[in-house]
Amino acid sequence: MSALPGSAEGTAVTGLDSTPVDSSPEALADLPPLTEQTRLEAREIMARYPVARSALLPMLHLVQSVQGYVSPEGVTFCAEELRLTKAEVGAVATFYTMYKRRPTGRHLVSVCTNTLCSVLGGQRIMDALSADLGVHHDETAADGSITLEHAECLAACDYAPVVTVDYEFYDQQDVESARELVAALRRGEKPAPTRGAPLTDFKGISRQLAGFSQYEDPYEMAAAVDHHGDYSPTLIGLRLAEERGESAPAMPRTTPSEAPDAGEPAETVAPTGRTGATPGEEAADARVAAADTPAEKAGAAGSHPDAPEPAGRRLPDGRAGTDTPAGQEPGTSGQGPASPPPAAQGPAEAPRTIEGRSTPKRKD
Repeated sequence: MSALPGSAEGTAVTGLDSTPVDSSPEALADLPPLTEQTRLEAREIMARYPVARSALLPMLHLVQSVQGYVSPEGVTFCAEELRLTKAEVGAVATFYTMYKRRPTGRHLVSVCTNTLCSVLGGQRIMDALSADLGVHHDETAADGSITLEHAECLAACDYAPVVTVDYEFYDQQDVESARELVAALRRGEKPAPTRGAPLTDFKGISRQLAGFSQYEDPYEMAAAVDHHGDYSPTLIGLRLAEERGESAPAMPRTTPSEAPDAGEPAETVAPTGRTGATPGEEAADARVAAADTPAEKAGAAGSHPDAPEPAGRRLPDGRAGTDTPAGQEPGTSGQGPASPPPAAQGPAEAPRTIEGRSTPKRKD
């Protein structure tokens, strides 16, 4: 990786970006306004959720679909509609990389530079496009056509190296094919993605992410959903299995007696009311009785309410010693009585016996 600390590439790789939202006069001069229609659509998004603030993420995409990035006006807009502070909205908008802090180009080109893509040429692609466009990570070409960014894994390792344009996939790229793709985009063309829907632009896909169709024509929307794609790298294992007549082993059928909770005795659900035992003790007794192996039986017995305290957790006088480290009880470090005090007066309580484990008798 060629990134250096403090560089734009380094910011992309580490995720540590303190760049403020762009509120310069130049950025705000030609910014499309957030209209009443935008407000109505925001409220439509809010109505999808039982708690209004859950709508914040798609609402930020809605702002980007209008203005091309999350502007200061967009932050205020979301805060007002959701009754949040601008700090709360800003904290979310600056946490996720899909929300942009300054005006974005007509298309967002993302180059995966994570491990596999980088090894197969992803970093070379990023360096070449950066040189051609005269920009670094998260910067926009002078003609406003392309915003270029590093991407930390595009979840398509079987298609590496991967480039996306407005989150649509262009798979198994190399330096020359990526250069040709970007050159076509700058000419106003929209090359067909390797798979997925036809390419639109960054604002269009932002509207899609907000939960609205970016296609006014229903036929265009249907065509986008059914668009052909090359899925051979992902499906090659399935196709080879079909050719060879191979299949995965059948899953064992689960009978009612083998259900996950079948080993839980009925006593844990409906206590019998046996004299002298609490529901918790009855349930613990039943778990011990239902254990199938010595290890399970020992584990159930160890968690029983009547199980003896582990060594080092009870003091010589019989008091609970939960705050005293083992081996530092009075009498063991020269700071207390060397011999235990006289036994407590009164009738001794009969010890309960747990199946598979007897409770040790206390020595007076």
